[in-house]
Amino acid sequence: MTLLDIFLLALAMSVDAFVVSFSYGLIIKKGKGKAALKLGTATGLGQFIMPVLGFFGARMIYNYIEALDHWIAFFVFLVLGIKIISEAFKDCSCEIPKTSKVLSLKILFMIGLATSIDAFVSGAMLYFTKAPIWSSALVIGVVTFINSCIGFNLCRMFKNFPMKYLEIASGLILILLGTKVLLEHLST
Repeated sequence: MTLLDIFLLALAMSVDAFVVSFSYGLIIKKGKGKAALKLGTATGLGQFIMPVLGFFGARMIYNYIEALDHWIAFFVFLVLGIKIISEAFKDCSCEIPKTSKVLSLKILFMIGLATSIDAFVSGAMLYFTKAPIWSSALVIGVVTFINSCIGFNLCRMFKNFPMKYLEIASGLILILLGTKVLLEHLST
C-alpha cells in the first residue's frame, strides 16, 4: 500500500470518531477545547493501537492463509465498506444519554474502543498488503485525532449536515482499497 492508500484508509477509519465527536460537540457546552482534545486523544490512540494488534494477530496466522491473503483483504474491505454504507442508510438517533455529557476516563475508553474495532481488521489487512505497521498506525491515529477534533468543533457550523454522506464516502473508499489490493495481486 502506498502512503496515499494508507491516508485514504485513515480517513475512512476516522469517520466514526468524527461523527461521535460531532455529537459530543453538540451537547458539551463548557470546556470545549479540552473536551475536543480528550476525544481526539481517545479515538486517535484507539485507532493507533488496534491496527497494531490486528497486524500482529494476522502475522501469527499468516502461514496458514498466505495463498488467500489478497482475497481475504478484498472481502474484508468489501464487507467493511458495505457495512458502513448500509449503516449510513439506517435511521439512527445520535442522541447521547445525559450521563455521558461528562467525558470520564471510562467514557473516553469506551469511545476509543468502539470507534476503533474496524481498525483492528484493517491492521490485519495492512499485514497482508505488506504495509509498514508503525508508520501506518501512526498515520491512522494522527488523522483520527485531527478528524475527531475537527468533528467536535464543526458541529456549530454543520449541525444539520447529514453524516450519512461521510459514511457512504468512507465505505466506498474501503471498497476501492480492497479492489485495488486484489487487482494489484492478480496483475503480478
